[in-house]
Amino acid sequence: MMWTDWLSLFIRWFHVIAGVAWIGASFYFIWLDNNLRTPPDWKKDKGIKGDLWAVHGGGFYEVGKYTYGPETIPEPLHWFKWEAYTTWLSGFALLVLVYYFGASAYLIDPSVAALSESEAVLLGLGTIFGGLALYEIACRSPLAKSPLGFAIALTLMICVVTYLTTQWFSGRGAYIHVGALIGTIMAGNVFLNIIPAQKKMVAAVARKGEIDPAWGAGAKLRSVHNNYFTLPLLFIMISNHYPMTYQHEMNWLVLILIMAISAWIRHFFNLKHTGTVKPSILISGAAAMFALAVWVSWPQAAPEPEATSSSVAQSDSGAPAKQATVEMLTQPQVMQLITTHCQGCHSRTPTDDVFKVAPVGVVLDTWEDIERQAPQIVRRTAITKDMPFMNKTKMTDEERMALYDWYQSWSAKKE
Repeated sequence: MMWTDWLSLFIRWFHVIAGVAWIGASFYFIWLDNNLRTPPDWKKDKGIKGDLWAVHGGGFYEVGKYTYGPETIPEPLHWFKWEAYTTWLSGFALLVLVYYFGASAYLIDPSVAALSESEAVLLGLGTIFGGLALYEIACRSPLAKSPLGFAIALTLMICVVTYLTTQWFSGRGAYIHVGALIGTIMAGNVFLNIIPAQKKMVAAVARKGEIDPAWGAGAKLRSVHNNYFTLPLLFIMISNHYPMTYQHEMNWLVLILIMAISAWIRHFFNLKHTGTVKPSILISGAAAMFALAVWVSWPQAAPEPEATSSSVAQSDSGAPAKQATVEMLTQPQVMQLITTHCQGCHSRTPTDDVFKVAPVGVVLDTWEDIERQAPQIVRRTAITKDMPFMNKTKMTDEERMALYDWYQSWSAKKE
C-alpha cells in the first residue's frame, strides 16, 4: 500500500538523521577524550584534568574536562542520550514495519528455511533481545575484567548470530537482524550503563560526595564498544543495496569479514587520535577489503555436468557456467521471460501485491527498456540471483542460464 511506503520513507529518513547525530557525537567525544592535553597549573587548580582548543565556524572553542566536577552543577547541563534513543526507536519501528509486517516478502526465504511469519518474527526478536541479554551478562561478569577475553567472547557471539540468522532468514533479513542486534547493544549501553553512571556522577558532585571510579570506567568501556561497532553497523544499514554480499553462498562469512575489517580500520583512527599513527593497520585493512571483494566477485570454474538441452551449470561464485548445448533465446522468448518474471514489479503499471511503484524506477515494459537494463537484468537474475524478489515467480535455473547465454551473445554482437 502506498501509505506504508510513505511511512517507511519518513521513518527511514528520521532514522538516518538520528543515526548521523548519534554516531557523530560518538566519534566526536572519542576524539575529544583522546586529544585532551595536560592544562597549565592555574587550570589544574580549578580542578581541570585536561583541555583542548579548537577553531570551527569562525570562532575559537575551549573545552575542559574536570577531574571531579565543577563547584556547582551548571544549568542547563546537556545530556547526549536522545540521539541514541531516537536512532534505536526509529530503527526498531522500521524493522517491524518492513521486515515483520512484510515478513513473507522480506524476511522469509523458503529456499533457506520454511518458516511461518510468526516463527520468523519470534526468531528475529529472540535474536535481538537474547543477544542483548548475553552481552549484558558478560559485561557484568568477571569476563569483563579481561579486555582480550571479553573481545574474543563478543566476537564469537556476533559470529554465531551471523551464521544462525543466515540459516533462518533471507540474506537481507539476516544482515538486518545482525545490525539490529548491534544497534540494540549500542543503545542498551547508553540506556543501561552510560546514562545511569552519569546520573550517579552528577548526583555525587551535587552533594560533594565521592565518585566511584567504576562508574566512569564502565561507561567509558561501553562507549569504546559502541565506537568499534559503528562502522560495521553503518555497512549493514546500506547492505541491502548490494546483493553480491547478502546473496553470496557464504553470506555469513562475507558479513563477518566486512565487520572485522571495518572495526580494524576504525582502530587505526582511534590510535591516531591518541597520537599513535600506524599506517600498517590502514594498509592491511584496505588490502583485506580488496581481497574480500576479489573473492566475492571472482568467477571460479565449476565441473561441467553432463551435457543436456536443459541442464544448467553454476560456478562457485554464483555465475552460470557456459554450456554449448543450451539453446539460444530469441527476442520474443527473452521478452516472454521478462514479462513472466519481472514486469509484475518492474512496470509502469505494476501488478505485484507489494510493489505498486517500480522499484528504483526500473521499468521493463518494452524491448528498448530491456536492452537498456540488460546488464543489470542478467547480473540480478543469473549472477547474484536475488531477482525475482524472493523468487516469487519461481524462475528456474534453466531460465536464468538461458538469459545469461542470451546476454553473452547479444552483447558480443553489439561490440
